[in-house]
Amino acid sequence: MPHAGPGVFAPAIAARGHQLDVWQPAIDEPVPEDLSGYGGVISFGGAMNPDQEDAHPWLAEERQLLSDLLERELPVLGVCLGAQLLAQAAGASTRRASSPEIGWYTVRALDEAARDPLLEAVPARFPALHWHSHEFELPPDAVALAASDTCLQAYRVRELAWGIQFHAEATLEAFESWLARYQSDPDALELGIEPDKLMAQTRATIGQWNRLGRQLCTRFVEIAERANGVRGHRAG
Repeated sequence: MPHAGPGVFAPAIAARGHQLDVWQPAIDEPVPEDLSGYGGVISFGGAMNPDQEDAHPWLAEERQLLSDLLERELPVLGVCLGAQLLAQAAGASTRRASSPEIGWYTVRALDEAARDPLLEAVPARFPALHWHSHEFELPPDAVALAASDTCLQAYRVRELAWGIQFHAEATLEAFESWLARYQSDPDALELGIEPDKLMAQTRATIGQWNRLGRQLCTRFVEIAERANGVRGHRAG
């Protein structure tokens, strides 16, 4: 969606010399049918949930796309809603979480993260920025990589596909835009978030968070480079 784009991932991709193409199926900008020229795909978030296909028919199309990418073994990274759709594409269920996570929550790396090419450098515990009310189960044959007290936070499917529940891409400006609309989110109202307090916490934390996000995206691009055997490939 327009307010849930690539954020700090965009300069990280550009810094590796790649082109980033952005599609927004939620506003009738569909993904191209032919992805043969792309070296990787990142699926970001949105205000909708993965079970709202009746209101958002493109969710089914994106889930099918992610399933096709898994079969083709093209590098994929799903973020928040994208991670939920990727989990479904890989055979897992999604459901409403026991409690929404909106704001900063501690994420802990699990044992397998230390051996994972994407998440091996994340701290053992770190504050992560969230805005979601649904969670994913671990797909069959996937590896769990991180968790919070509420739910699974990261996984790897096979060798080249990852899902992360936290918003590693989010800029301060993006989060400000989410927070400005918090009163339209029943889960934010139910949690009783304090927007001024949350904004102050975000301003104090976002610099370190954005460094981690850029590092994580850079690792994903490096993985895509190795998988494609070339540099200068486009990443969509």
